[in-house]
This record gives sequence, structure tokens and C-alpha cells, in this order.
Amino acid sequence: MQLNFPLLLVIAVAVCGALALFDLVFLAPRRKAAIANYQGSVSQPEHSVLEQLNKEPLLVEYGKSFFPVLFIVLVLRSFLVEPFQIPSGSMKPTLDVGDFILVNKFSYGIRLPVVDRKVIDVGDPKRGDVMVFRYPSDPNVNYIKRVIGLPGDKIRYTSDKQLYVNGELVSKTLVGSEPGALGTAQLYAEKLGEVEHMIREQMSRYHAPPDNQWTVPEGHYFMMGDNRDNSNDSRYWDDPAISKELLGMVPDRNIVGKAFAVWMSWPEPKLSHLPTFSRVGLIK
Repeated sequence: MQLNFPLLLVIAVAVCGALALFDLVFLAPRRKAAIANYQGSVSQPEHSVLEQLNKEPLLVEYGKSFFPVLFIVLVLRSFLVEPFQIPSGSMKPTLDVGDFILVNKFSYGIRLPVVDRKVIDVGDPKRGDVMVFRYPSDPNVNYIKRVIGLPGDKIRYTSDKQLYVNGELVSKTLVGSEPGALGTAQLYAEKLGEVEHMIREQMSRYHAPPDNQWTVPEGHYFMMGDNRDNSNDSRYWDDPAISKELLGMVPDRNIVGKAFAVWMSWPEPKLSHLPTFSRVGLIK
């Protein structure tokens, strides 16, 4: 079972904040009163006794110490920037396994943590954006793919790996090749709207996808990985609990944010394999 880190963080901030508030309202005045009574009862107050009377309970001390740190982390992570690590090769060659990325949390609107309700509308995803979102069939799992279809778009992907958006073929230019799990993989420069990026296709694959087409409903998005033959994305999702019209679509409420930079790469987190910064840069 995966931990719901945002929920745990909110709970931790709430508990620490409650301890700090309880101390401010109830315990601190009692400590001050006890110190005043002691100072009034003796001619020469002892420093050690004053320290003991002013000592905070251990739980309150920890809560007050952690509260500002946890609060800052909550604000940064929930509303500004959140770090993620890439677990699979579905976004090759744009992102590789072990890349540590930064995700802009306010590009697509300010959302409340845990409930993920948009409270301030800043902007909407654009075609070609690399976006992190919660997997529709299991919202506890975060996915990262590229935005292919916007609300109202008609998407078609053919068995010969041609992508059409609203009836227009998305252009791609062969730029090279590299070894792949199923043989040689070809690298293309694809032009998707105003965004030009790299995609990866196997020259051969055992199960070519059938011709298929989708219409993106309002408030939803169609997502695909840049590693076109090795990506679990909108083309393949199957969930009997989701209606046919919404199958494969990412609802706006599942959006986490826009991935914009790689800040470190560590494919094998071991002492013998140190992290590298050779892939640091903005995500296209």
C-alpha cells in the first residue's frame, strides 16, 4: 500500500500547529504565572528553578520546533514546486529512469492539498506539455506523460505509428537511432503544436496497436509517453469502472502539475553509483 504523503504532511502540520497553539493559549500563561509566584516568594530566585518552571513539555517542544519547517515544506510542495523521480522509461528520450525532476504546481491553477480542489484558475495544460497527474484508475499513483489531446480534440493513432490531431498528421523527422529492448529504436523530432520534442519508436514490435481514435471530453486530456512503444498511456488504459467515453482520459481534477526541469539523475541509488548532473536542464 502506498503512503499518501500529502495527507501525512497536512496531518503533521496540523498536529504540530495544534501543539504550538495549545502551548501559546494554555501552557505558556501557566508557566509565566508559576514563575511570577516563585519570584514573589523568594528574595533571590535560583536560575535552575526558573529554567525548570519555564521548561516546555517535550511533546510541545518538538511540535513547536517542527511546525515552521513542515509548514514551509507543505506550502512549497503544495503550491509552488514538487520533486519527483522517474521510475520507468516511458518518457525516453526526454526523461530517463532515475531522473529527478521538478514540477510546477501552479501552472495549471492553485489547488488545495489532499482534496486537490482548484481554488484559483491560473492556466490550462497546453498541447505538448509534459504533465504529472494521478492515474485515473488509481489516484494514489502518479504518472508522467505528454499532453497530446486537449478538450474537444479528436485523436487518432494508427498501426503504422502515425499520430493525427484533429485530422492533421503530426510531423516527425528521423534524427537517429539507438539500441532498444526489442531491437533498434529510432529517434524522431516531433512537432506537436508549438512544441518540438524527441520521441522514440521501436523499428519492430511484437504487438502493433490497432488503428484507434478518441474524442477528448470537456475537462479531460489525452496523454502519451514519448517512448511510444513502451508507455502505458491513454491508448491502452482499460478500466471497467470507467465509462467508454472517459476511458483513457485524464480529468482535470487529477492534474498535479507541469514538469519543467531535471535537476539530478540517479538511475541506481547505490554508493557505487553516484548521482550525475549531466542531464540537468529544462524539459522540452
